Amino acid sequence: MLAAGLLARKAVEKGLTVGPLVKTSLAPGSRVVTDYLQKTGLQPYLDQLGFNLVGYGCTTCIGNSGPLPAAVEEVVTKNDVVAASVLSGNRNFEARVHQSIKANFLMSPPLVVAFALAGRVDVDLAREPIGSGKDGVDVYLKDIWPSLGEVRQMMQSALQPDVFRRLYADFASQNPKWAEIPSSAGLVYQWDPQSTYIQEPPFFTAFTMSSRSAVDILQARPLGIFGDSVTTTTSRLPAV
Repeated sequence: MLAAGLLARKAVEKGLTVGPLVKTSLAPGSRVVTDYLQKTGLQPYLDQLGFNLVGYGCTTCIGNSGPLPAAVEEVVTKNDVVAASVLSGNRNFEARVHQSIKANFLMSPPLVVAFALAGRVDVDLAREPIGSGKDGVDVYLKDIWPSLGEVRQMMQSALQPDVFRRLYADFASQNPKWAEIPSSAGLVYQWDPQSTYIQEPPFFTAFTMSSRSAVDILQARPLGIFGDSVTTTTSRLPAV
């Protein structure tokens, strides 16, 4: 994430911008990321490129960072466009980031920023320029890629153990809205039969280890045979 902020700073200093057809968002996994991006002065550069904070954890990766611009989504859906996203999450199947986005590519946070600047995924960043700077000169990835020394210097000044203690020692009091969510307590999960999100699977209802309940499954048939674009899952820095 620090490398992404450093790349954003170099890009802004050279006059690069993200085009209007690219949707950007920042959803780090921890509030510590926000702390060190602000402490190092890198967040304003990410903000200038459109990577504004939208939330934490599984936010954009399950489509919760908001819709695409209406005009863009209309073109994508009406013309069956295979639109693409790049993200630093861990899921890249169709419709994960957005229901209208079919192609998703996993990569490091600084590369997400770089591809957002380029505005397309069919670009060879090792040979082609990302864009033109404010002086009209082509800017390549190598021109704005942060060095290992720069990243290490930022880490030494930004990552301190007291930050983790301050942000997570008393999590409940710092997140009153989270604490207001009603929940059950106990040694096992209390299933809600009215839930439209998750239901108790029936496979082990009244199941025991006796021979009467464990029987062979014979002549079973598949309920459905699907193509490649299907996942069993229900569900951080992306650019669509």
